[in-house]
Amino acid sequence: MPVVLDASAILALLAGEPDTDIVRVSLPAAIVSAVNVSEVGAKLCDRGMSAPDIRNAMGMLGLEVAAFDEHAAYAAAMLRDPTRKLGLSLGDRACLALAAARKLPVLTTDRKWAGLDIGVEVRLARGTV
Repeated sequence: MPVVLDASAILALLAGEPDTDIVRVSLPAAIVSAVNVSEVGAKLCDRGMSAPDIRNAMGMLGLEVAAFDEHAAYAAAMLRDPTRKLGLSLGDRACLALAAARKLPVLTTDRKWAGLDIGVEVRLARGTV
C-alpha cells in the first residue's frame, strides 16, 4: 500500500538510523511532497553534502514526488489551526495535506504526530515490519 513519507522518515533512513525498516520496505510505493524533498535537501546540505550527491541519494530512493501546487498550498494552510498546538511546520502540513488528498497514511519519526486527529492515519516510522 502506498504511503506518504515525512522528511524525518527519509532523513532517518538516509542516515542509517536503526529501526527504519518500515520506511525502507515502503519505498517502492512511497510518495513525498516536493516541500519535503526541499526539507531533506536542505538538511543534507547542512550536513555538508553536495547538490549532486543530494540528488543522487534522493533519486536512489525512487520516490514519487508530488507537486506543491495551489490546491496543496491551500490544503496545507487549512491544517494550520488543527496542528498549531503541536507546532507543525509548513513541511509537516504539506506532508499531511498530501496524505489527506490521496487518502493515504503518513510515515514519520515525529512522535508528536501520533496525537493528531485530522482524518489522516499517522504511522510511526520506527520499528520493524
